[in-house]
Amino acid sequence: MIEDRIVFDYKDKQLIEKIVIRPPFSYNAIFHDEGCFIYVKGAKTKLMSSEVSLELKDREAVLLKCGTYFADWMKEATQPVTIIAIHLYPDLLRHLYMNELPKSFQQREVKEQVKTITPDEIITKFIESIEFYFENPILVNDDLLELKIKELILLLIQTKNASTVLELVEELYSPRVANLKKVINLHQYENLSIEKLATLCGLSVSSFKREFRDVYNDSPGSYLNAKKIEKAKELLQAGNLSVSEISYEVGFNDPHYFTRMFKKKEGVPPNTYRQRF
Repeated sequence: MIEDRIVFDYKDKQLIEKIVIRPPFSYNAIFHDEGCFIYVKGAKTKLMSSEVSLELKDREAVLLKCGTYFADWMKEATQPVTIIAIHLYPDLLRHLYMNELPKSFQQREVKEQVKTITPDEIITKFIESIEFYFENPILVNDDLLELKIKELILLLIQTKNASTVLELVEELYSPRVANLKKVINLHQYENLSIEKLATLCGLSVSSFKREFRDVYNDSPGSYLNAKKIEKAKELLQAGNLSVSEISYEVGFNDPHYFTRMFKKKEGVPPNTYRQRF
């Protein structure tokens, strides 16, 4: 659950925010027309979108391009997680760089939707300066917020991630059309509902089901369960993981349900299947 949230508004938009989360917790973030710099302190964060599935460690950051993201904080985490989020709106960036756009901001093909920012002392010091203002909010005004956005962009450009950061910043607001096959291939072994998969594809549930059947000639539930069972069979043959571990590995949240599904499809429970090899 969210234990605390502090937001600095810029004009009519939420620009910088600090969120304290108590795991387990799942959050859905949609950035239709903006990018977002996110810094995480605390437990591992699982981040998923139409193009990526990654884990952020303590004190790592990501720069997100526009899109839909799901973030999960695992049950085993015992300490609160602090998120510093800085929203990067195209109109604000155009305003800030109206007369002094860096020469390196040239249009180019975007290669990544998400860039993990390697832990860096420069970024750590910047985050510490942001936290100072959360402790002293009376000092914050629009002029200061503009300066902090410019500072972040200029600092990111000077890190070892500069080239990719520039690509993302330059194309923050470019529309992206999620490819259904790419989404399914990336997340077929995740414990994601049909509703979440549809959201990642930018489709309503009904449209997602219709397009899925057009592409795969099967329903999403039937196709994904079959893929998970096939993957589970490979893992059972390898013989290194327990049935419970395999169920989680292939995207079943309940080992008992996984066992029932496996027996329904293969005629025998997972342990019996494993004994054949």
